[in-house]
Amino acid sequence: MKPKRQRHLHALDLCAALALTAVYIGFAQLTADDGQPAYTGPFWLGCLIAAAVGLPIAVRRRWPLAVLVTVLAALATASLLDIPREPYAAAGLAAYLVGLAEPTRRSVPALAMTLTVAGGAVYLGEAVVTPAGDGRGAVGVAGLVLLVIGGAWGAGFTVRRRRAGAVREQRRRSEHALAEERLRIARELHDIVSHNLSLIAVKAGVAGHVAEADPREARAALKVIEETSRSALVEMRRTLGVLRTEGAPLGPAPGLDRLDSLAAEANRAGVDVDLTVRAVETLAEGTQLTVYRIVQESLTNAVRHAAPTSCRVTVEADEREIRIDIADEGPPSAPGHPVRELPGGHGLLGIRERVMMYGGSFEAGPRPEGGFAVSVRLPTEGNQRT
Repeated sequence: MKPKRQRHLHALDLCAALALTAVYIGFAQLTADDGQPAYTGPFWLGCLIAAAVGLPIAVRRRWPLAVLVTVLAALATASLLDIPREPYAAAGLAAYLVGLAEPTRRSVPALAMTLTVAGGAVYLGEAVVTPAGDGRGAVGVAGLVLLVIGGAWGAGFTVRRRRAGAVREQRRRSEHALAEERLRIARELHDIVSHNLSLIAVKAGVAGHVAEADPREARAALKVIEETSRSALVEMRRTLGVLRTEGAPLGPAPGLDRLDSLAAEANRAGVDVDLTVRAVETLAEGTQLTVYRIVQESLTNAVRHAAPTSCRVTVEADEREIRIDIADEGPPSAPGHPVRELPGGHGLLGIRERVMMYGGSFEAGPRPEGGFAVSVRLPTEGNQRT
């Protein structure tokens, strides 16, 4: 739950707690002028009971069960002393949070205990201790109290189940998004592996053909085979660590030479892209593909959630790491305000998965000055974990 909304809910609980306390202090001051039994004990005791009925409601979200027990005990005491003139509203508020926040193994026994104590206290107060009518009327009042408490608990329990269902659905969607991303990686794997294996096959043929006539050429071909096979092994270990899908259709893998086309497409969609690419000429094909996909997903998020806007894309590489930074200025309708939530959930999942595959770092979130930023750090080939 968002902190701002939490503060509002706690403020409402505090207001309800103070209101209930004031109401019960008023009940404790009532006389029997209306012909009905009234509280005849000391005023300080009435105030103490009123505080025990109302004030715990202010912290019901923090300690639901403890608040319910405290409020129920105070209300039962008030019923036996002829203080209450309302159907246990405080118990209903406490029971709602028990049904909402507590697991079933605790909330159901707590409900049974609450209904038993509340119903018994109301009936005793109405029909035995200070009878104001016949037993039928006492049963009716007790039934109303049980309806209030049980209905409040049932409402909280229903909301809890709906929220749990929403969490399960979100988890299912996330798993589906990851499966789709793995399928895209499978398409790309074909080009990475086939390129390396084709080069190995060609060089192996050359080495076998010239092994006796030109040993130097054969050694050079074997050196290429060694380097290519090591690179292919690294790529395979990275990619197969996250793949779980087979039978993917195959297609060409784009590289950094197509970042300009990505920027042009984003420009046509309403995002003015300032693209900067430095010192990336020596990156391996698999790494270039990863960088391309990260930029692509980030620009897609900018188009989807912020267009028309401006976006800065910076791709830099040195001997230690590759730095990818994408930052947009946010939608023009809300200048200076950060994005409310992380956009492009599935796209960010894909970026995170790619970065984890290479052992890099990933950060994404709203910018304080407005807009959204994605920052990725990837180790270069010599520093990557295999």
